[in-house]
Amino acid sequence: MNEVRDIFFTFAVGRYTIISRLLMTRDLFSRYVWIIDTITRYGRLSRERLNQLWLRSPISNGQPLPERTFYHYRRSIEQNFHIDINCDETGHYYIDQGALSRNKSLTNLMLDNYAVNGAISDSPDVSERVEVEDVPSAREYMPMVLEAMRNSEKICFTYAGFNRSRAERDIIFSPYFLKRYKQRWYMLGMREKDGNIRTYALDRIKELTLLQQTFIMPAELTAADYFGTVIGITTSQAPVHEVRLRTSLQQAKYLRALPLHASQQEEVHDDYSIFSYRLQLNYELVHEIIGFGDAVKVLDPPELRLMVTEALRAALSQYEG
Repeated sequence: MNEVRDIFFTFAVGRYTIISRLLMTRDLFSRYVWIIDTITRYGRLSRERLNQLWLRSPISNGQPLPERTFYHYRRSIEQNFHIDINCDETGHYYIDQGALSRNKSLTNLMLDNYAVNGAISDSPDVSERVEVEDVPSAREYMPMVLEAMRNSEKICFTYAGFNRSRAERDIIFSPYFLKRYKQRWYMLGMREKDGNIRTYALDRIKELTLLQQTFIMPAELTAADYFGTVIGITTSQAPVHEVRLRTSLQQAKYLRALPLHASQQEEVHDDYSIFSYRLQLNYELVHEIIGFGDAVKVLDPPELRLMVTEALRAALSQYEG
């Protein structure tokens, strides 16, 4: 099933066209995603109802979904996507909510990309009128990083960081997590040279190789915990604050539709809303707030108000004098 995993990685990084060499397995992958998407949307389905929906979809080519084939698809979905499709005492199939919760962001990304790709494939006459943002270099190194994560294997690479005049060579690194932010993929883990936790952007990596050396993933460390109180990728030992933002009515609609953070809570007032978050104060948070312009005002904490004020003054100084 390695080819299926390769196709999943290709879709997950938002590359819709780099699949020609895996054309033979695309239909199989599409069937897996159709099953996940359909059961997720309907909640619980009997085999009879699932088969009816299958026959209505173009993916079936007018052929039913045999019991034995469905069984094999369930096993493959479990192995490749870590999503369990269970059957209750009434014979209805459902997806384990715990697995969905653990894999929610990645599953949603996979389903969204699948839906967009399918729509574009079915409408080739307008495909040239669809523009998709690129994710720099993720397709080149993500499969290798994921393989290293899966096998707890160290990697060695050269890194051409923006803040260095020369590329740093022979970095030995234990990759713990991957995260996408602002159309870039980042890996976070431990750099062997100093034992520090570091973050590297995949699009700045050169000459990455897998080492035949393993590392021990800290048992208490999870991506949800590590990134759970930050915007972006910059983390620290700084305390978590209650961040309160006052927004215009129009901006509140956007934040409801696309929350700034999972901890978001809203107080609705007649002429404005106040959104609350549990966050560390970092560079990315400040710049997210600045990006809202005069539609958002920081109420608390005072430290964040000062950080935003200083950033705005520094920006304004570029146009003064």
